[in-house]
Order: sequence, then structure tokens, then C-alpha cells
Amino acid sequence: MSSPEHHSLGAETRITDVQPPEIVGLVPAAGHGSRISPIPCSKELYPIGFQRLERKIRPKVVCEYLLDAMHLAGIKKAYIVLRKGKWDIPAYLSNLGLAQMDLAFLVLRESESVPFTLDQAFPFIRTTVIAVGFPDIIFHPGDAFVKLLDRQRSTAADIVLGLFPTSDPQKVDMVDIDDSGQVRNILIKPRRTSLSYSWILAVWTPVFTRFMHQYLGDIHRRNTSTKKTRRDGELYMGHVINAAINNNLRIETVSFSEGSYLDIGTPEDLLKAIRMVR
Repeated sequence: MSSPEHHSLGAETRITDVQPPEIVGLVPAAGHGSRISPIPCSKELYPIGFQRLERKIRPKVVCEYLLDAMHLAGIKKAYIVLRKGKWDIPAYLSNLGLAQMDLAFLVLRESESVPFTLDQAFPFIRTTVIAVGFPDIIFHPGDAFVKLLDRQRSTAADIVLGLFPTSDPQKVDMVDIDDSGQVRNILIKPRRTSLSYSWILAVWTPVFTRFMHQYLGDIHRRNTSTKKTRRDGELYMGHVINAAINNNLRIETVSFSEGSYLDIGTPEDLLKAIRMVR
């Protein structure tokens, strides 16, 4: 991977404990779900298990597990970034009556990668602490965001990644950390690696929000489409995080050694998730 450009960050953008910033959830839901298609709904709304609501038993869709974890961490507002056509997501969640959280839906025409999807929310989140998760992943423990936010407050890190053990490194970003838990490098879908942990959750401050916005803006200006953002293919969040490391942003981790996660993006993993919640 070529060395990224250096992006200067003024001291005034650092988070301090003088004024606790608002914490907002950010959820990328613009994908096509091609690995699991066809299904009768957006994959984020696929029912996985059941729950009791107002003395009634009803299905629980996969994205609700993420929203529940955000709510448990005291997050009261979340932005869900959609592409055109996925209207079933706001229709379902709006009718659900999630009184514990305010949800806003941002719509984009198309996005070729997660970083560009998340950056669509920049005008609304530039001054907030962000909690990011993926709406097609079920994870344990449910209080993971609580621990990530505690770590960010105690270390003043620019990013805190939630690390989970994985047996499929070729499908995910693998994280190389030092003895203190700081990130040295992200390996993106390596065919072989001795690393054991992938990140599936993150908390970050306006320092990283602004860095990513500038980094992606530079890429967009150099290229005419997101398909050409990198010589070696799609731009992943791991590329942006590595660029942040090279620009001296502080990236901490919380490792959930006894934790687990399931991405329902394939029929095989969807079946595992249904069996798991039973």
C-alpha cells in the first residue's frame, strides 16, 4: 500500500474533558446484500430470533441487536445511511416505535465502499463522538460499546476499536496491536496471518471524523469514481485507519477474548445466526 498523504490536525480539534461531547450512533446500511440475495427484504431487516415487546412476542430483526447495544451504552440518537431503494428499513424502524432512540435516515444514490457511506453523515456528526457498528452483525457481549466508550474517555484516543476473535481472517480486517493495546497496522482480508483478532465495532472522536472526511475528499478529487479509489480495488475502513496511524492519530483497542460475532451476509452464516439465537 502506498504511503498516504499527511493531513495536519490542529490542536483545537482534540477532545478534552471540559465539555463532554454528544455521542451518536452511525450505521452503514447502503450495501446490496449480493452474497445472500435474493431475500424478501433488506438484509438488515432479516428476522433473527424473537423478543417480548409490550406483553407481545414479535420477531427481532438483525439490526435491532446493534441498536440495543448502542442504547445500552446511553446513546440516544443514531444516523442510518441508506442507498435509494432500501425504503423498507426506515418504514420498519419508524413503525417500530423505538422510543429509547431517535433515528435519522440519510439517503445516498450509491456508494462503493463503507468509508464513503459513513462520510455522507459528516455535516451532522462533525462535532460528536461516534459509535459505529454494522447492522448485519450480531455480537456478544452486548455491553461492548460501554467498554469502548470507557476506554476512549480514559485514554483520550482518537479511535477505539472493538476486537473479536475470528476464524475467517480472509473475510475481515485483522488488527496488529502492541503490548499496550495500541494499533500498529490493519491487515485487510489476508490470506494467511498469525493475527487472531478482527475489529467489528469502533468509537471515534471528531479528530478522526474530520481526518476521514479530508482523506476521502482528496481521493475523490483525484478520481472520477469510487471504483478507482485504489489501484488494488475497493477502499476499506482498514485503509483509512492505516492512513490515520501514519498521520499519528492515537488508536486504542478493547479486546473481547471471550466475545463472538456472526455476520449474516451469507446463507451459511445466516443459518448459524438463527441457530445461535435459539
